[in-house]
Amino acid sequence: MFASIPNFNDFYIELDGNNMGVECLRLLNEIIADFDELMDKDCYKDIEKIKTIGSTYMGAVGLVPTTGTKAKRSIYSHLSTLAEFAIEMFDVLDEINYQSYNDFVLRVGINVGPVVAGVIGARRPQYDIWGNTVNVASRMDSTGVQGKIQVTEDVHRILNKCNYEFICRGKVSVKGKGEMLTYFLGGKSNTNPQASSTNIGRKAFSCGRAKLGTGCPSV
Repeated sequence: MFASIPNFNDFYIELDGNNMGVECLRLLNEIIADFDELMDKDCYKDIEKIKTIGSTYMGAVGLVPTTGTKAKRSIYSHLSTLAEFAIEMFDVLDEINYQSYNDFVLRVGINVGPVVAGVIGARRPQYDIWGNTVNVASRMDSTGVQGKIQVTEDVHRILNKCNYEFICRGKVSVKGKGEMLTYFLGGKSNTNPQASSTNIGRKAFSCGRAKLGTGCPSV
């Protein structure tokens, strides 16, 4: 998963009045710290924060066995956890916008598949992940639309069987991949007819029990 704030660059400016950009970075730190705090929830503990790149937040799930059990979670469970986390990130950013009188917008890209993970470097070694899965996830973000979660056809095929709502965007030109069919993830269908309608892209979900099976990283 790559979650970026594309309009943060418009906000960042180096002036004497904001301590040459330090105050802008202080707010960015608050945003990233709130995303980190969201990850502390029990239902998101299997998600690994990989790093931040500017105002882009990178995370993955399925890299290690599920916390507290030797069994690996199913691909659907991994994707569901990451999708719910991404959706809840919108709520976190909305709250920060309300408190700081800003209008930051999140743009998210998600993909699923194998990755290579490891630590490299002799100085300031850093854990990271590599591979085609990661590259495509990044492209899902960079070619996405502000306020939306863009996912690959593989993600859609897995989550579409489990009451998640999607809007087909159509084919998107992806660097190094050509044309790819992508979808916008909305959330889970509301199965309770007496409940209020689903607010696409802004609904946070509770974390239920997951089916156990073979695992696969989601980025």
